[in-house]
Amino acid sequence: MRNKSARPAPSSQAAQETAIAILGWLAGEPEMLGRFLALSGVQADQLRQAVNDPGFLAGIVDFLASHEPTLLAFCAATDTAPETVMMAWQYFSSPGLESGDY
Repeated sequence: MRNKSARPAPSSQAAQETAIAILGWLAGEPEMLGRFLALSGVQADQLRQAVNDPGFLAGIVDFLASHEPTLLAFCAATDTAPETVMMAWQYFSSPGLESGDY
């Protein structure tokens, strides 16, 4: 029997769109962007190419999901439900990502 409260599995496209939205928001928040770049080791001039890397996108979502005040600031500024971010986080955290099954 299927659990009625089970959430649908996050889609690849929705997860990627959420990660790109987070990056766009970070671009308008210089202090947050600087913090993300410092923690990730990515240089600002590498961002354009990095968005094609699922590991980088996972890092963006994880950065946001790991700090509730930042998560809530993003959600308020972009009218995004926290659940949307967490579904993207779930997608990028799911087993098989390293194998290319994304």
